[in-house]
Amino acid sequence: MGAAFSMLFSSTNTPAAPASKLGLGDLPESCVASVLLYLDPPEICKLAMLNRAFRGASSADFVWESKLPLNYGSVIDRVADDGWKQGCDDFPKNLCKRDIYSRLCRPKSFDGGTKKVWLDKSSGKFCLSISSNGLAITGIGDRRYWSRLQTEESRFRSVAYLQQIWWLEVDGEVEFPFPAGSYSLFFRLQLGRTSKRFGRRVCNTEHVHGWDIKPVRFQLSTSDGQQGTTQCYINEPGRWIYYHAGDFVVVDPSTSMKVEFSMTQIDCTHTKGGLCVDSVFVYPSEFKERLKLCQMQ
Repeated sequence: MGAAFSMLFSSTNTPAAPASKLGLGDLPESCVASVLLYLDPPEICKLAMLNRAFRGASSADFVWESKLPLNYGSVIDRVADDGWKQGCDDFPKNLCKRDIYSRLCRPKSFDGGTKKVWLDKSSGKFCLSISSNGLAITGIGDRRYWSRLQTEESRFRSVAYLQQIWWLEVDGEVEFPFPAGSYSLFFRLQLGRTSKRFGRRVCNTEHVHGWDIKPVRFQLSTSDGQQGTTQCYINEPGRWIYYHAGDFVVVDPSTSMKVEFSMTQIDCTHTKGGLCVDSVFVYPSEFKERLKLCQMQ
């Protein structure tokens, strides 16, 4: 009887065990994915390391499709013939949207390796660059005026170096199905020829002259009638500078837009020289401040 009484007392007076608390890992993946939809790609990747629910949600196709350009299929088709697929016959049909985004963030060449396109990892914005080999440079075939230099400071591993010339004219064009948005075009230039000496970067300015007399003229025009013109002096030796040529806006991403651009200094009253022409960049217009910070470093 004593034992029975003890059991009865224990069962009626012992407090119930507290209910287990819910945590982030208990959230449905669909709810987590709906939140990730509003975050930037780097933030999504960080949260994917929290737990299984976030890891699963971070792979949702609708999350990553929102980060891709609306016409990303046209972008892939434009460069597929130049090796974008990298031997993967099922790209992009059988890949999830996260993997497509990842591949699009890797710069890929087209037009014989003279151009590259990629998505900015942080924002998913479209970027394009054209090497000096893809530009029409007056006198480039005459080694008295121009030469090709191999360098690790270029995305294309080579630049065009001007020793001396009277008539400077650099022209180029690109036709591409640009995603909708506002873009800015830049020439990446440097006064002086850089090299490595005892592991340190050294700039030779021996041939730099003539750039302080008249400004250089940069121009662009698009197939739908947009135009831009700027003029400025090139006067900062030893540093790669992005010289702004103009802006253009893409409204209809379903058709290709042709962009023509040029850099000229054709005043033949004086020679100019000592200029490195690396490449031309087409960046989202909001990247202007980012480029300024890069040049200050």
